[in-house]
Amino acid sequence: MYEIELTEDFENWLQSITDNKTQKIIVKRIRNMSLGTLGTVRSLDNGLFEAKIDYGKGFRLYFVNKGQRIILLLCGGNKSTQNRDIKKARDMAKEI
Repeated sequence: MYEIELTEDFENWLQSITDNKTQKIIVKRIRNMSLGTLGTVRSLDNGLFEAKIDYGKGFRLYFVNKGQRIILLLCGGNKSTQNRDIKKARDMAKEI
């Protein structure tokens, strides 16, 4: 099991999603991650990972591992903002 921590940026992004079904799907994915089921994840570089959610616009969650059992969700986005989100996540990960 993992402890999940959210950055303020991630929380703001999640709150900005107005569709309740989409929010529930993302929250369910986060819950599954906390239970150890990471789903579709790819390593980007330097300990940064992208979790893909195959729903709607193709949502992405960007995270790093902090310690052995803690996942820090940095930011989120969708396929259309992927390049910008990865750059933002890389910058955020450098500050940790």
